[in-house]
Amino acid sequence: MPLYESVLIARNDVSQAQVESLVETIEALLTEHGGSIQKREFWGLRSLAYRIKKNRKGHYVLLGLDCTPDTLRELERQLGLNEDVLRVLTLRVDEIDENPSPVLARKNDDRGERGGFRGGSKPAGRFESGRGGPRRGGEDREEYRARGEHEDAREAAGAE
Repeated sequence: MPLYESVLIARNDVSQAQVESLVETIEALLTEHGGSIQKREFWGLRSLAYRIKKNRKGHYVLLGLDCTPDTLRELERQLGLNEDVLRVLTLRVDEIDENPSPVLARKNDDRGERGGFRGGSKPAGRFESGRGGPRRGGEDREEYRARGEHEDAREAAGAE
């Protein structure tokens, strides 16, 4: 049987459990027609590039399918009727790669090695924020000194 990779996007207001049950219904349909799911990856809730049906985020799922073209057509028809599914893209592939997809691999790398302010040292730069320019302490800045002088003059005038 031909092999396919399919990515579907579910609405953001459905729970992760509902997305998993959606995948289980897909698996039931495939097994009923002699197919199977060889690979499952839940990419989680991700931002969409543009709004789809008033949604800005969606639950992404990658499935590696082994089924006939007729079964795939029926699967896509049923997913198109499901209101929780925003988009489905299915491609025919020569083989289903068992390694994690690049999206999932990058997501795992980001969690392990966070650079920048959260997990490591601050970036090199001239400001303390790392944006360039000379380092300035809070009270050493000229505008603060000028403000302080004016406030001292007002206090002295008010006391007299």
